This record gives sequence, C-alpha cells and structure tokens, in this order.
Amino acid sequence: MSTKEFTGKVTFVTGAGTGIGRATALAFAQQGASVVVSGHHEENIRETARLIEEQGGRAIAVTCDVRRSEQVQAALQQTIDTFGRLDYACNNAGIDHGPEKMADVAEDEWDRILDTNLRGVFLCMKYEIPLILKQGGAIVNIASGAGVRGFPGAAYVASKHGVVGLTKSAALEYATTNLRINAVCPGITDTPMMARVTGGTEEGYQKVIDQEPIGRMGKPEELAAAVLWQCSDAASFVVGQIMVVDGAQTV
Repeated sequence: MSTKEFTGKVTFVTGAGTGIGRATALAFAQQGASVVVSGHHEENIRETARLIEEQGGRAIAVTCDVRRSEQVQAALQQTIDTFGRLDYACNNAGIDHGPEKMADVAEDEWDRILDTNLRGVFLCMKYEIPLILKQGGAIVNIASGAGVRGFPGAAYVASKHGVVGLTKSAALEYATTNLRINAVCPGITDTPMMARVTGGTEEGYQKVIDQEPIGRMGKPEELAAAVLWQCSDAASFVVGQIMVVDGAQTV
C-alpha cells in the first residue's frame, strides 16, 4: 500500500473510541484520509479525534448509537455536511456478554447483543451504501473468529455469524458496482473489551493467551492493517471475503 493512498478520501468508523476502532481510525488518517470518528462514548471518540489531529490529520467526533436508525442517519449526514463525500466505512461497533450458557441468557440480553452487533451493522450499511456508491469505495465489517466457528456465548456467536452472512449477501448484491464489501474476523485482540474478559489479572490474561497458537494476543494495529488493505487498490478483486486474523486460533 502506497504512502498516503487515501488522501482526499473520507472514512466513517464506528466504535472508534477504543481498541480496533481507534487503531483503524488512526491508520486511515495516517494514510491521508479524513476520518469521522463515531461511537457511543463521547469522551473516547473525542480523544481519538484529538490523536488524529495531533498527528496532522483531519477528523470529527460524532456521537452515534448504531442501534438507532435516526442517529446513524444523522452521523452520516454530518459526514457529508463536513467532508462532502463518503468513500470507506468500517463497521466495528460491538459488545460482548457474560459467560452464561444459552438457557441462562436473559431475553433482553439477547436483544441487546443482537441489536448492537447485527442490527447496528445492518443500519450502518443501509445508509452508507448509497453514499459510497456515488463515487465508489469499500465497506469492511468487523465480525469475529466467533463468526466462523462455534464458541461458548450464544448471543455473541449468533450476532457475529450474522455479520458474516450479511457481509456475503451484500457483497454479492453490489458486486457489479463500484462498491466492495468484505469483513475482518479478529481473534483474541488486546483491547479494553478483552481486559474485561480477563478480569484484568495476570492469570486471566494467561488463560486467554493460552488459547492462541501464536502465543500472544493480536494488536489492534494488526487488525487495522487488514481493514486498510481491504479498502486499498491492492484488494480491488477482493469481494465478499471473510478475512480471519487470529493467530491461527480457528485453524
């Protein structure tokens, strides 16, 4: 990928306040893109935007709950009002849940997970697609290794399998246009979400790391690199693909 390949382009990143979303927003900015930093927690997204501007990039922070159609539409309208176009989107916003077995998952917890992880991606794509089609570009959805195989955690796994299916279907529907749609499936990645899973203890971290054949967690920047590659000209023949980046966890 050439230096500053995304100069003059505009990227919309959800869940950009921390972790993979923040790393992706920063990586796009480093390659010249103007970035809309979207997320539910205003303090976090403002910090991401500050980091981008500190490095000489252009960014705006836009509060958005991806479960709410009106907020998604408003965030994308602010994107157009500010930058005049949309070229790329990374639909990263997602949440996890506790270790309950399926029969013990509360119905409202099921709804909470599916509304954010699957409905949120659907709503973002629904309103991103017409904007990107105007000049062409790419969408990358963040699924999970839990989207390509089974793991304990029924609601989360179901939501991420749904993101994979949604990505494949949309990619086929728009394959003959100037819009490419793909997904990245992270493995265990060192993010604030993973810190909650481990309990923040050394023992908890080691238990998680033991699940990775590579012997370590992934870095958010490694996932961001996969997203940028899928949006780059080098991936112009890559459509509807589910790229697993997980240190061989799902092999």
